[in-house]
Amino acid sequence: MVVSGAAGACGSLAGQIGHLLGCSKVVGICGTPEKCLFLTSELGFDAAINYKEGNVAEQLHKLCPAGVDVYLNNVGGDISDTVISQMNQNSHIILCGQISQYNKDVPYPPLHPAIEAIQKERNITRERFLVLNYKDKFEFGILQLSQWFKEGKLKIKETRINGLENMGAAFQSMMTGGNIGKQIVCISGDTSL
Repeated sequence: MVVSGAAGACGSLAGQIGHLLGCSKVVGICGTPEKCLFLTSELGFDAAINYKEGNVAEQLHKLCPAGVDVYLNNVGGDISDTVISQMNQNSHIILCGQISQYNKDVPYPPLHPAIEAIQKERNITRERFLVLNYKDKFEFGILQLSQWFKEGKLKIKETRINGLENMGAAFQSMMTGGNIGKQIVCISGDTSL
């Protein structure tokens, strides 16, 4: 399993859940050495790639020489093209987000034609993950996640900033990779929770 945006709120949980559900190897892609270390030393990812250092395609091939079976896509763009080009026959893409594409004027950005050809040729499924499509699984999901958290099998990280006046800065930081885990803005009360 490969997770892009792996040090964010969704990616950090997805990688851990991947291991808990039987993925033999989980590789995270993120943008700083600090985030790579966090993924491997604290969250149990098998490896992490800093997309800002070195050749991502080469690093991914070394880490996943047999190819990729599951890809949780949080970023879209070049990173996703690189991962998809190394995916196996009958593999699966979970489209959770595409932050690199958010300013484009299309609701569901298409794949580059060469990458789309790979997807079709290898029968790679690509499905949007929309949480509201799974309302019937909310109760089970909350119970399972809570149990894993209580058992110490699932770790949660938050980046906190205090004050409603800092919401814009927090949002900008999140959109440019400044956070690790969930970006939280504390607006009142005890901010130490």
